[in-house]
Amino acid sequence: MAETEIKKKAELIFIPLPGIGHLASALQLAQLLIKRDNHLSITVLSIKSQITPFSDSYIRSVIASQPQIQIIDLPKVEPPPQELLRATQHYIWTFMQILKPHVKATIQNILSSSYSNPVIGLVLDFFCVPMIDVGNELGIPSYLFMTSNVGFLSFMLSLQKRQIEDVFNDSDPELMIPGFSNLVPSSVLPRAAFSKDGGYVAYYKFAQRFRDTKGIIVNTFSELEQDAIDALSDGQTPPIYAVGPLLDLKGQLNPNLDQAQHDRVLKWLDEQPPSSVVFLCFGSRGSFIPSQTREIALGLQCSGVRFLWAMRSPPGSDNAESALPEGFLEWMEGKGMLCEWAPQVEVLAHRAIGGFVSHCGWNSILESLWFGVPILTWPIYAEQQLNAYKVVREFGLAVELSLDYRTGSDLVMAVEIEKGLKHLMERDNVVHKKVQEMKEMARKAVLSGGSSFISVQELIDNMMGRN
Repeated sequence: MAETEIKKKAELIFIPLPGIGHLASALQLAQLLIKRDNHLSITVLSIKSQITPFSDSYIRSVIASQPQIQIIDLPKVEPPPQELLRATQHYIWTFMQILKPHVKATIQNILSSSYSNPVIGLVLDFFCVPMIDVGNELGIPSYLFMTSNVGFLSFMLSLQKRQIEDVFNDSDPELMIPGFSNLVPSSVLPRAAFSKDGGYVAYYKFAQRFRDTKGIIVNTFSELEQDAIDALSDGQTPPIYAVGPLLDLKGQLNPNLDQAQHDRVLKWLDEQPPSSVVFLCFGSRGSFIPSQTREIALGLQCSGVRFLWAMRSPPGSDNAESALPEGFLEWMEGKGMLCEWAPQVEVLAHRAIGGFVSHCGWNSILESLWFGVPILTWPIYAEQQLNAYKVVREFGLAVELSLDYRTGSDLVMAVEIEKGLKHLMERDNVVHKKVQEMKEMARKAVLSGGSSFISVQELIDNMMGRN
């Protein structure tokens, strides 16, 4: 490519899924790319969804000081029928088909603008891969962005060895998945894999498109998942770019959280001894039935550990009060704190935190490694069971409480929770040492000359046609 061509601005169009868990890392990637190459500009197409009402304000807050990143709102469309929500993946697949013509029209408007830079690629959340068709029609290559890890990517690609009607069953034998050193039990596969309501079919269709991209960008780093990356370097899979950890370390505030609650949480942590507090947080969609909430409270009480517990039903609400054991609120004075929401990044970065009871969303796992806080695994939905299996059995970077818990399954009893909490907080626990080592590797990966730093440059060179 001629030097004059390279010096022109080149535009990437990002199409992220509007859920916060997907948006956070996608926007970090966008900021990283423009920081690394000032010849790039980025347009984010914002999908309007009733399910994720705060996504638009989140995008604007993150990119407010980034003139090289602009946002274009896609038009609101009639959503798919509500009954399709029985299988979220099927709902999203259908939603993407509805959005396709609107995405095409929006990109055509960008291309025809007199101010337009040449568009060199679409960067698509893995749930947005149907938009590959739009890119193909307009002569624009697509890149897949995996907000999860290479292990999940490998599982999705492995579906192509099955049939589209071949839904998984609980009784299925353990699986060989490329990049996993152990056989993977069916009990830790995402719930959609078992869905006869369209979830499995949607997964299959999404995965079918992964290899139709020019490259696969993953929010991970090679020191963590090199074996899995190598296993997919098979000549059939597009090049994999491990560019993480991509973390929103500023921790954009939840719109439901007032500053007073934020300050109250951090003030309480300031008063606790170093590495003495367990942080319990189960993600934006993680909540429990009252009987499970009660078991958690009993487990905390019996373990004696200090705790910060982000509950979906905060103290003071009828649900929370009735679920907690009698006298629990009085007992926990000075030992624990309950809140509806906590600023997770700031909490994990706090010197008082010594352990993290987590739903094992991939962003949360990366944050825990970045700050060197070991996890006690309690997966709930999506691919979290597979994530938990990977960090416990494959990496040895977490303590196992549950690997296959799902909403509505058997209760995790207080005695198991107590045992897990005590094990998590043992200072001579081998997991603590491994997590500290991985913390150093994660931070080196993103520095100049680190594995992710190099991978980002290779990605940009690919996008700009330099390799």
